[in-house]
Amino acid sequence: MSKIRGRIKVLTDEEVRMIHEAALDVLRTVGMKIYHDEARNYLRKAGCTVDEENKIVKFPPDIVENSVKKLRKDFLRPERQGLMQGFRYSHENYYKRDEEIYYDFTTSAGGFLIKIYDTEGNRRPATMKDVHDSIKLINGLDEITHSGLPCSDQSTRPSMRPIAMTAEMVKYTKKLGGFEAWTIDDIKYIEEIAIVVRGSKEELLKNPCLVGYGETRTPLSFDKDSAAIFMEYIKRGFPQSLDCMPAAGTTAPATSAATLMIGFAEVLIGLVLGYAIDENAILSMDHTGGFSDMKSLLFCYAGADRLPLLGARIQLLRDFYGITSGVHSCKSNANEPGFQSALEKTASTIFPLLCGAAGIGTIGQIEYGLTYSPTQLVLDAEICRYTRRILRGFEVNEETLALDVIKRVGPEGSFITDLHTYDNFKKEFWLSDLMETITWDNYKGKEIRGMENLAREKAREIMSKPLEPVLDDDQIKEIDRIVANADKHITYEGANPYL
Repeated sequence: MSKIRGRIKVLTDEEVRMIHEAALDVLRTVGMKIYHDEARNYLRKAGCTVDEENKIVKFPPDIVENSVKKLRKDFLRPERQGLMQGFRYSHENYYKRDEEIYYDFTTSAGGFLIKIYDTEGNRRPATMKDVHDSIKLINGLDEITHSGLPCSDQSTRPSMRPIAMTAEMVKYTKKLGGFEAWTIDDIKYIEEIAIVVRGSKEELLKNPCLVGYGETRTPLSFDKDSAAIFMEYIKRGFPQSLDCMPAAGTTAPATSAATLMIGFAEVLIGLVLGYAIDENAILSMDHTGGFSDMKSLLFCYAGADRLPLLGARIQLLRDFYGITSGVHSCKSNANEPGFQSALEKTASTIFPLLCGAAGIGTIGQIEYGLTYSPTQLVLDAEICRYTRRILRGFEVNEETLALDVIKRVGPEGSFITDLHTYDNFKKEFWLSDLMETITWDNYKGKEIRGMENLAREKAREIMSKPLEPVLDDDQIKEIDRIVANADKHITYEGANPYL
């Protein structure tokens, strides 16, 4: 198979080195403000300098470098082959893959969003029916490989949403990715649900699902709840990654280089902390940087300026830190499906994959990642399918060169009736039930026309079907018991601390 070759690189080797060394300098001289007492104690024991009064931790470069060396070595361990987990936005491999470009990339839905732009054109709070309908779409769209929940039921008590929504997800789909955990209390119950799904804790550790992750707060801060979540997953033996979301122009300097660098400074501390907790911890790190719109100050997930940033982020993770990782892309700042969302989502899917991303997500979102759209989910799955066909390339061999066919058909002949065409066109041609290639008269005569309308109808058709459980009755009863027990013990009434 003549797959697409030639991975795009945004940075030179010298620029990669400069970004890493600048991040080390920031950690040495400025440090991180870490609000979790136990985390600071672990870091002190690891050799960091801790200012307890101001909660500032400074990291000697050699300690960070040693953690990076261990990370690279761990990603080459043969026993890790195949170990991966889904996050709400993509997936993480915990072993190194050497392919230049991943034509077998994963595609993830999720997001746990509070708003939905429904197929009737209404933007409103998501309901439990929307949650179930989103799972139908996840199951019905083959291009989606794993997922969190695209939306969450807003009538469920806020403090119970992570646990209750996890339960709904696992009952009805096997495409399980990561899930939200807002406090460490959530993790206990989510882990119990995951054990029911996998059958045992041992099997869950072999094939992790429903695992969340920690996230820093740019600039250079690690809040108490997120640090606690990050640490708790490690203590329970799960793979764990630290993410960041620096926004150029507001929470980061208004340059791509500085935005990239400050984010990597933040997530490098996760390696030091994670290995201090458990030297055998399975760790990775991520970077979800972007730009602030200077008119509205909104965080932009899409735009031509963000794509080189994503490419550089992939290059640093792959080539310098030795990580195989998905990427937070297929995004749009548009408020509804249309030309802007198509342009932004297609570009932010293809370019990261050409730079070496191993997965794409979270699909199905509009309004710079705040609103879930079933129509957009169908369109995004088609964008990913389109991209997969591009990356697959084509075969060159005696069969595909078809010399005998050409000799048989001869000059001015037609290949449309030849058996070779019948045998090959479905394998070779990209066929879509959403993109139209018809005459003007046939187009105008159709009742439903235009890609957005066809996607909307496809979403409605899939969502009209019944939702069937994928677990047996005993598993469902046990999960319902876990949720009921959590509902008795989780009493705080806070909403998602990250919103």
